[in-house]
Amino acid sequence: MLPQTKPLDCASARGQADNRPGIRHGVATLPGNLRLPYAERGDPDGHPVIMLHGYTDSWRSFEPVLPYLPRSVRVIVPTLRGHGDAGRPDAGYGMDDFADDVAGLMDVLGIGSAVVAGHSMGSMIARRLALDHPRRVTGLVLVGTFAAIRGNPDIEGLWIEVVSGLLDPVSSAFVREFQEGTLARPVPAGFLETVIGESLKTPARVWRAALQGLLQDDRAADFAGIASPTLLVWGERDAFAPRADQDALLAGIPGSRLLVYKGAGHGLHWEEPARFARDVSAFVQDVAERPIR
Repeated sequence: MLPQTKPLDCASARGQADNRPGIRHGVATLPGNLRLPYAERGDPDGHPVIMLHGYTDSWRSFEPVLPYLPRSVRVIVPTLRGHGDAGRPDAGYGMDDFADDVAGLMDVLGIGSAVVAGHSMGSMIARRLALDHPRRVTGLVLVGTFAAIRGNPDIEGLWIEVVSGLLDPVSSAFVREFQEGTLARPVPAGFLETVIGESLKTPARVWRAALQGLLQDDRAADFAGIASPTLLVWGERDAFAPRADQDALLAGIPGSRLLVYKGAGHGLHWEEPARFARDVSAFVQDVAERPIR
């Protein structure tokens, strides 16, 4: 078990059971009265793993994965600021802001350090957490991550063509097209409707602010500064994050390694949740067996 810290006096958390097997829910209140809902599963004394969802998603992005993770792992999946049912402050949507929120959540939950897994935007937040709060991150799992956001034609095109002018109510047809565009294989229809519904909770101003935060991330290219053991997980049919980005990260992050999911898209943890859970579990076990420095 990793070293723990006491919750901050200025923050609080409350939890309750879910009707799905083993899932508990809570709401953490961070300094500034920012409320972040989270789902949790596994042994409270198990090795902590924090999973960070992608752009306009919520904790439910990892819902298909949770049942496949061993109960010996304590997995926490927050909904990030502005997304889903989380608090929606007027500002603070840079990658550093999101990373500070994750560190604050860890303080509230008494978690000194954890393996942090992030998908897409969540991977950029995880990287920022490892750079800004290196002692909090024992390992990184970066899913569908990017070498850089600026210069990525699909992301820049999304901003220029759609998001920069997005207004409320956000079009459900656009959200459906956006979410379906992350997939190379079908996922259960009910789950797809769930993630579309979660994205529709995100107001237009957060769509704009979070994407601007990605485009303006000033430490996105700081690969060598990541000291945590790092696993890159990438789908070979990812329409957003190219293979060249994975190769650049593999060369730049010391000791990193890459797993390629053949035939999978950007949302590979939706398409292959059981395999993803196995790969994360194996990585957590490897990290847990390493000596603490």
